[in-house]
Amino acid sequence: MAENGEEKLLAMARHIAKTLGRNDTMADDILQIFSTFDGRFSREKLSEKDGEEDARVSAALEHSLKLLDRQISQYVAAEHPIWADSADSSAFLDAIDELIATIRDWSPMAGEKSVGACIVRAEDLMQQAMFRVEEEFRSLMERGGESFELSREYGSGEPFDSEDDEDEDEDGGIIRNDEENQIPVAQPITDYNIIIDVLPSVTINDLHEIAKRMVAAGFGKECSHVYSSLRREFLEESLSRLGLKKLSIEEVHKMPWQDLEDEIERWIKAANVSLRILFPSERRLCDRVFFGFSSASDLSFMEVCRGSTIQLLNFADAVAIGSRSPERLFKILDVFETLRDLMPEFESVFSDQYCVVLRNEAMTIWKRLGEAIRGIFMELENLIRRDPAKAAVPGGGLHPITRYVMNYLRAACRSCQTLEQVFDENVVPSKGVSSSSSSSLSVQMDWIMELLESNLEAKSKIYKDSALSSVFMMNNGRYIVQKVKDSELGALLGDDWIRKHNAKVRQCYSSYQRSSWNKVLGALKVDSSSLATSAASKTFKEKLKLFNVYFEEICKVQTSWAIYDDQMREELRISVTKILLPAYGNFIGRFKNVPELGKNADRLIKYNVEEVEARIGDLFQGHGGRK
Repeated sequence: MAENGEEKLLAMARHIAKTLGRNDTMADDILQIFSTFDGRFSREKLSEKDGEEDARVSAALEHSLKLLDRQISQYVAAEHPIWADSADSSAFLDAIDELIATIRDWSPMAGEKSVGACIVRAEDLMQQAMFRVEEEFRSLMERGGESFELSREYGSGEPFDSEDDEDEDEDGGIIRNDEENQIPVAQPITDYNIIIDVLPSVTINDLHEIAKRMVAAGFGKECSHVYSSLRREFLEESLSRLGLKKLSIEEVHKMPWQDLEDEIERWIKAANVSLRILFPSERRLCDRVFFGFSSASDLSFMEVCRGSTIQLLNFADAVAIGSRSPERLFKILDVFETLRDLMPEFESVFSDQYCVVLRNEAMTIWKRLGEAIRGIFMELENLIRRDPAKAAVPGGGLHPITRYVMNYLRAACRSCQTLEQVFDENVVPSKGVSSSSSSSLSVQMDWIMELLESNLEAKSKIYKDSALSSVFMMNNGRYIVQKVKDSELGALLGDDWIRKHNAKVRQCYSSYQRSSWNKVLGALKVDSSSLATSAASKTFKEKLKLFNVYFEEICKVQTSWAIYDDQMREELRISVTKILLPAYGNFIGRFKNVPELGKNADRLIKYNVEEVEARIGDLFQGHGGRK
């Protein structure tokens, strides 16, 4: 081998001289310079005739190739796995290393006829060797996947071992082997602090040694392709076992909402497992197999994860551009929050140049989900505007639109921080939200409340009785204020808003009393000057009769009116009692003091004070609607 090395060195020197020398004289001068630096470059050796030179070079190279061909061919033709024996695999890799070095060292002289022919043969031999190591690479990955390990990181570093390959319950099983396809797949989990060693360390080391030779031999893409195809199959099967289906955008849009809700739940679990466990594990495996070859590692990782990532993102995108019906808000918020919380994982796992498109697409779809949420609130506004003022609610009770909107907003504001992000379009995806962004959400909520109030005022005009119109506004106004005070809406709208709308409820309260009871109280008023006249008896009789008519009419009608809130109903009855009973008691006393009526007063008076109070207690017995 030492002689071959010297022949190679001399051949290189001659090749340089011929390449740089413009004529024979210049080439001889260059050879003379070489001879002064190293004794091996003697004038006699360097000045041999071309024929002798080519023969010696060809003989040395032929000898090396025959030895390598004999070594490599026996492994290429072997029917058993080479990596089943560490001695065989080491010898095979050593032979490949020598072949790579031979091609590398002699390639600059490929222009020489004899050397060029040898290089062609060497490259053919290299291709045969690469075909075989590619098969071994594939076989190692498939066999290694049958015995991978799981570990959970604890503070003590103690592993959590999964010894059973059988199916477990939904939350218990982490990963199992599919006996039919021999593909290890992930099962649903609830704890994401898990590390998956999908291949044994010894297998990873063997794969790295093969990958290193394939990359050095110029077969890096072929190696990456084999690796990516096998690992991609693992990920796709894992998502399938997590319950995620491959759905087109059209299929998502045609899906019944209840089915889509279930699909979103499965998507959330799959997205978390993928971004927090599967993808980071694949990133680490790529880096170990292709250690020292960052470009090959990055490309392989992208090819492994691209399909699964696109599947996850396409589903989220289909949800984002689908129907903006208000009832879809809460599930779309779930998708938005999931993607937001996973954005740091997208940034860290997909940080290389090949994955930048996936990272940017995730951000784009996250923003598109925000647009969808804002669109849902616009649809809610339209729903309020379009809600027709058809038939009046019986008894002036709660209108369905009031219950719907207020309970909807209360539920929505449980995701107050998220909505603040949504309505502040400049916010970056993170779990923390600055308090300054709350103003945009406050404006949105205030606008919806204003629309609701305007809609209710239009509906109140349906009632011909102004008192009943006031009861309707009082009921709905009280309900709105209570729902605001008892939820995050109160913090958004503020104390001033609550005080203002409490005052509006009191105005409705006063308006009801004026509309209903002023004419009753008017019937009880008697001009003092008329008491001295002979017509006093007639006046009192007429006033009492008028009171009875008005009072009975009000009681008959308003017994069926609705006050949904128990406290407000009792407060209203007490208020009516306080203004009516003293006036009625005073009237009855004066009635009995009229001489012409005194002896017949008890017969003429239909209701005593206690009976009037009892009738007032029967008011507002109608059904005011559920909360």
